[in-house]
Amino acid sequence: MEGIEHRMVSVNGINMHIAEKGEGPVVLFIHGFPELWYSWRHQIVALAARGYRAVAPDLRGYGDTDAPPSITSYSVFHIVGDLIALLNILGQDQVFVVGHDWGAIIAWYLCLFRPDRVKALVNLSVSFMPRNPAGKTVQRLRAAFGDNYYICRFQVLLFLLLPFQFSNGDLFYYRCLPLSFILPLFVVIFSPSGPLTGGIPI
Repeated sequence: MEGIEHRMVSVNGINMHIAEKGEGPVVLFIHGFPELWYSWRHQIVALAARGYRAVAPDLRGYGDTDAPPSITSYSVFHIVGDLIALLNILGQDQVFVVGHDWGAIIAWYLCLFRPDRVKALVNLSVSFMPRNPAGKTVQRLRAAFGDNYYICRFQVLLFLLLPFQFSNGDLFYYRCLPLSFILPLFVVIFSPSGPLTGGIPI
């Protein structure tokens, strides 16, 4: 799309796919769930045209980036480690960071763990939520937003069938979504690697 370049880089023990365009200060885009670098395609082109180098990786477990089999490989420590290794490969001491949804959570932790590597942060949709191992996240979200909140919906048994549905091309669960044009892309990307374990950071 409009000169966006793609390549694989070796970071933190995995191969990571990145999409990039432009020259100048780096803007690192961090996608949410269930998204890919593709969510940022318009922003990549727009910022590159304004003198920035826009970089959007597929996080571990997404798209063409490796998906380690163990669920313990998807902590915020691992994912932030991937991004720091990516910044090192890009030769950047500091970058502008833009996060959305689950990517915003990762962006907050990137700032918390390595503030020296972040020039500025712009987050969409998610405010900072400190980690609280004693807290019950889903119960707290259900109390605040009700049973129809998307994360609460992800807890239902039907969601466990998604890998089966994706592998058979059954998009019934998602027919009501406004972005139905992009679903075939997700079917292709998520179905070959098995379960969606890598999709949500823990």
